Amino acid sequence: MKRSEKAARILKQLEKLYPDPPVPLDHFDTFSLLVSVLLSAQTTDERVNMVTPGLFALAKTPEAMAKVSVEEILNEIRTVGLAPTKAKNIRRLSELLVERHGGEIPADMDALEALPGVGHKTASVVMIQAFNVPAFPVDTHIHRLGARWGLSDGKSVEKTERDLKGCFPRETWIKLHLQIIYFGREYCQARGHDLSECPICSWAASKKRITEESRR
Repeated sequence: MKRSEKAARILKQLEKLYPDPPVPLDHFDTFSLLVSVLLSAQTTDERVNMVTPGLFALAKTPEAMAKVSVEEILNEIRTVGLAPTKAKNIRRLSELLVERHGGEIPADMDALEALPGVGHKTASVVMIQAFNVPAFPVDTHIHRLGARWGLSDGKSVEKTERDLKGCFPRETWIKLHLQIIYFGREYCQARGHDLSECPICSWAASKKRITEESRR
């Protein structure tokens, strides 16, 4: 099966399973989305959603957050991964948003990636969810499934992003990246996953890959 045919079939199946996938991170505006996505690195969305109410009770805007001490921020997010570094980044990016952008979140990938703690994936999520600009953020689920389905070789996140962008129409990217994440969580876990029984891996993965993963 050609990659284009496989991608079209995957897209059709994901659309049936997740016709309207919700954003998993609780947020109320672009700033809260940016901070929540930053916090989600090496942390579950559930954990992030547990700490953000307390964090945003301290400050809801960049202007207000820039006045909160790093220690206060850390006290609210202590249970997330890399909390000390994230606390410093949240405070500093809030200052820079005020200094460089008048307290607004820039609708620009380069400007977002220039903020402390904001990598390409975080910036891509913000561009999608806040500004409706097509992008393809690649998290661990998407990276894993891209390789399992034979749509990429899994050598790097950057290559997975390029390959998947080439497989799927641009107009599908906004919804598709969430659909793949939900599928990875529900059907296609990293460990102990029987590819031969998976709704997509069973036909999309090569026999060689099914055999290799069954031996792990």
